[in-house]
Amino acid sequence: MDLFQVIILAIVQGLSEFLPISSSAHLILPSKILGWPDQGLAFDVAVHVGSLAAVVIYFRRDLQELIAAFFASLVHRQHSQQSHLCWYIVLGTIPAGLCGLLLGDLIENHLRTVLVIAATTIVFGVLLGLADRKASENRDISQLNWRSVLFIGAAQALALIPGTSRSGITMTAALALGFNRVTAARFSFLLSIPVILLSGGLKTLELIGQTNTPWLEIGIGALLSGITAYICIALFLRWIEKVGMMPFVWYRLALGVVLLYIALG
Repeated sequence: MDLFQVIILAIVQGLSEFLPISSSAHLILPSKILGWPDQGLAFDVAVHVGSLAAVVIYFRRDLQELIAAFFASLVHRQHSQQSHLCWYIVLGTIPAGLCGLLLGDLIENHLRTVLVIAATTIVFGVLLGLADRKASENRDISQLNWRSVLFIGAAQALALIPGTSRSGITMTAALALGFNRVTAARFSFLLSIPVILLSGGLKTLELIGQTNTPWLEIGIGALLSGITAYICIALFLRWIEKVGMMPFVWYRLALGVVLLYIALG
């Protein structure tokens, strides 16, 4: 990839990682429309590191409290809302982790097609819109329980299917359960941390031993992805109560139609 392609793909990844619009749907467009080369494993690792850094830095105070409460619950049996939330993040990660281990190769080999991504972009966009319009929005993060977390975690596992959007499907599930938009977004972002860490770690293991590592691409990709993702998280949480999910729903529908045209044209 040349420098321009690296910059564009890093920014796209940083934006689409946390917005409910699907990063896989966006990253397939440059190769299909513009003929750009595949970004490669090293670049994937870099942008995952950037995204992870962004969400960790943004939620650094929350994470400090969560980690302290987690160890207090383990060592001193002192339970609190924060320790429960930390355990819920662990619980919500399990479905995606298991599905990734059991079905990862199947999904990678058979579902990474433009047609599948087009269909999931549209279908899960419609579900996001329905959940946003029907949501009662009377529950906040203190009202999470193990049943709701498992439901959101199971929904997150669906994001292994390209085009679904991890953030989109977890927010859809939370809204469908009656949580308000800010809670749905915050829990989705916190739930992303172990998932990005695990997927990035697996990709890093695959990368070990490879030669000719493009360090310049890695550095630029990680930096731009991180900056873009941080800005995206901050603005999304600030504006979500005002704008709702419908702008992202309409965007997904338009993107899905474009992808369908590419797949069937």
